[in-house]
Amino acid sequence: MILSMTGFGRAEGVFEGKKISIDIKSLNSKSFDLNIKVPLRYKEKEFEIRKILNDRIIRGKVDCYINLENLEETNDVKINRSLIDSYMNELRNIASDGPDFEYLKMAVRLPDAISSRPDELTEGEWEALAKIVHAAVDRFMEFRKTEGGILHEELERNIRNIDKYLLEVIPFEEERIIAVKERYQKSLKEFENVDETRFYQEMAYFTEKLDIAEEKVRLTQHLKYYKEVMDNEDFNGKKLGFISQEIGREINTLGSKANHAEIQKLVVMMKDDLEKIKEQTLNVL
Repeated sequence: MILSMTGFGRAEGVFEGKKISIDIKSLNSKSFDLNIKVPLRYKEKEFEIRKILNDRIIRGKVDCYINLENLEETNDVKINRSLIDSYMNELRNIASDGPDFEYLKMAVRLPDAISSRPDELTEGEWEALAKIVHAAVDRFMEFRKTEGGILHEELERNIRNIDKYLLEVIPFEEERIIAVKERYQKSLKEFENVDETRFYQEMAYFTEKLDIAEEKVRLTQHLKYYKEVMDNEDFNGKKLGFISQEIGREINTLGSKANHAEIQKLVVMMKDDLEKIKEQTLNVL
């Protein structure tokens, strides 16, 4: 089954007055390349979140954004009065003339004068967060399946096209050999005492060099194998990429042996479809 590397998924949930929303999106990449933004509160769980994403997404250039919003009014600010008083006393000692308000403005800017109350991440909140991460990945994978279905149709159409062009080569194979033979015979009429046996030996050698039977068989096999892998194997993007390279080699050899205008045209059309296959295969997981 084909899955696209392009995907998008979003999920959100609420836990004890906190709204957690997660967005995941990806583009194609040769490996798993993750860019993740996690609120400071969940920083200690970043490794576990990365592992969940890596295990399930497998490959792609992935962006994951986790947002946290407090739905309830809470007073999480702690004013360290004793520390501020100490700061102000020191400031008075340094500059004796000045209103206390000015010292206060300076003191509250100094380290640890104002801080947020520590609020430990509970196991229950982590479980809620992990559940939302999995839900976002579920939706992300659904998107990949949908995109993969579209990719499958396009790739199958391109494979069929190449197969069709290969069948259209057949009527021109014998025609090109006859044309070459007639051209050589016409040229040889200008000479006397031509060794006819030698002529037919050379023609046999030349015909063997132009023979494309093996290339046709191998190309047919590669096309069939590509379709089998596409239909039956998971996470098959890299393998399909290797098979498309083999398809390209056979098409190029076919073109170099063509020696016929119509076959060359068919080879060009094969190459056009192959380029589409290569481009689309880059986006297959």
